[in-house]
Amino acid sequence: MILAPEAVEDLRSLRADVRSKVTEAIESFLKYEQTKVSKSRIKLLLGISRPQYRLQVDEIRVFYDVTDEAVEILAIVPKSEAETWLAKQGEFDEGSSPSGNSE
Repeated sequence: MILAPEAVEDLRSLRADVRSKVTEAIESFLKYEQTKVSKSRIKLLLGISRPQYRLQVDEIRVFYDVTDEAVEILAIVPKSEAETWLAKQGEFDEGSSPSGNSE
Protein backbone atom coordinates (compact mmCIF):
# COMPACT_ATOMS: atom_id res chain seq x y z
CA MET A 1 0.00 0.00 0.00
CA ILE A 2 1.33 3.41 -0.99
CA LEU A 3 0.19 6.71 0.49
CA ALA A 4 0.69 9.76 -1.71
CA PRO A 5 2.31 12.71 0.11
CA GLU A 6 -1.06 14.54 0.07
CA ALA A 7 -2.74 11.52 1.69
CA VAL A 8 -0.08 11.43 4.43
CA GLU A 9 -0.74 15.11 5.16
CA ASP A 10 -4.50 14.52 5.09
CA LEU A 11 -4.18 11.64 7.56
CA ARG A 12 -1.98 13.66 9.92
CA SER A 13 -4.48 16.52 9.92
CA LEU A 14 -7.31 14.33 11.25
CA ARG A 15 -8.20 14.14 14.94
CA ALA A 16 -6.57 11.14 16.62
CA ASP A 17 -9.82 9.18 17.01
CA VAL A 18 -10.82 9.76 13.37
CA ARG A 19 -7.29 8.97 12.18
CA SER A 20 -7.45 5.67 14.07
CA LYS A 21 -10.78 4.72 12.44
CA VAL A 22 -9.52 5.62 8.98
CA THR A 23 -6.28 3.68 9.47
CA GLU A 24 -8.22 0.63 10.68
CA ALA A 25 -10.58 0.81 7.70
CA ILE A 26 -7.69 1.15 5.25
CA GLU A 27 -6.00 -1.90 6.75
CA SER A 28 -9.23 -3.93 6.88
CA PHE A 29 -10.80 -3.11 3.56
CA LEU A 30 -7.91 -2.21 1.29
CA LYS A 31 -5.39 -4.87 2.22
CA TYR A 32 -7.14 -7.86 0.62
CA GLU A 33 -10.40 -6.80 -1.06
CA GLN A 34 -9.67 -3.31 -2.34
CA THR A 35 -11.89 -3.71 -5.42
CA LYS A 36 -14.86 -5.41 -3.72
CA VAL A 37 -17.58 -2.81 -4.23
CA SER A 38 -20.34 -2.51 -1.61
CA LYS A 39 -23.36 -0.26 -1.15
CA SER A 40 -21.99 1.59 1.85
CA ARG A 41 -18.21 1.16 2.02
CA ILE A 42 -16.35 0.91 -1.31
CA LYS A 43 -17.53 2.56 -4.51
CA LEU A 44 -16.14 2.29 -8.03
CA LEU A 45 -16.11 5.84 -9.37
CA LEU A 46 -17.75 5.77 -12.79
CA GLY A 47 -16.56 8.18 -15.47
CA ILE A 48 -13.29 8.76 -13.64
CA SER A 49 -9.98 7.16 -14.54
CA ARG A 50 -8.18 8.49 -11.45
CA PRO A 51 -9.03 7.91 -8.66
CA GLN A 52 -10.73 4.61 -9.42
CA TYR A 53 -12.31 3.97 -6.02
CA ARG A 54 -13.64 5.65 -2.89
CA LEU A 55 -13.68 4.12 0.60
CA GLN A 56 -16.21 5.62 3.01
CA VAL A 57 -15.26 5.80 6.68
CA ASP A 58 -18.02 7.68 8.53
CA GLU A 59 -17.71 11.29 7.30
CA ILE A 60 -14.31 10.72 5.65
CA ARG A 61 -13.67 9.68 2.05
CA VAL A 62 -10.49 7.85 1.02
CA PHE A 63 -9.77 8.07 -2.72
CA TYR A 64 -7.48 5.42 -4.17
CA ASP A 65 -6.29 3.55 -7.25
CA VAL A 66 -5.50 -0.15 -7.63
CA THR A 67 -2.80 -1.62 -9.87
CA ASP A 68 -1.38 -5.12 -10.13
CA GLU A 69 1.43 -4.06 -7.80
CA ALA A 70 -0.20 -1.86 -5.17
CA VAL A 71 -3.03 0.19 -3.76
CA GLU A 72 -2.21 3.90 -4.02
CA ILE A 73 -4.11 6.13 -1.61
CA LEU A 74 -4.37 9.55 -3.23
CA ALA A 75 -6.32 11.59 -0.68
CA ILE A 76 -8.24 11.39 2.58
CA VAL A 77 -10.86 14.13 2.75
CA PRO A 78 -14.02 14.99 4.69
CA LYS A 79 -17.27 14.17 2.90
CA SER A 80 -18.01 17.90 2.63
CA GLU A 81 -14.83 18.41 0.55
CA ALA A 82 -15.01 15.23 -1.56
CA GLU A 83 -16.76 16.69 -4.61
CA THR A 84 -14.45 19.72 -4.65
CA TRP A 85 -11.39 17.48 -4.38
CA LEU A 86 -12.61 15.29 -7.25
CA ALA A 87 -13.33 18.34 -9.43
CA LYS A 88 -9.77 19.63 -8.90
CA GLN A 89 -7.76 16.41 -8.73
CA GLY A 90 -9.83 13.78 -10.52
CA GLU A 91 -9.03 12.67 -14.05
CA PHE A 92 -12.35 12.31 -15.83
CA ASP A 93 -13.11 10.10 -18.79
CA GLU A 94 -14.01 11.97 -21.96
CA GLY A 95 -17.57 13.30 -21.74
CA SER A 96 -17.80 12.90 -17.94
CA SER A 97 -18.11 15.67 -15.39
CA PRO A 98 -17.28 15.87 -11.69
CA SER A 99 -20.85 16.38 -10.49
CA GLY A 100 -22.49 13.41 -8.85
CA ASN A 101 -19.43 11.15 -8.80
CA SER A 102 -18.30 11.57 -5.18
CA GLU A 103 -21.30 9.94 -3.52
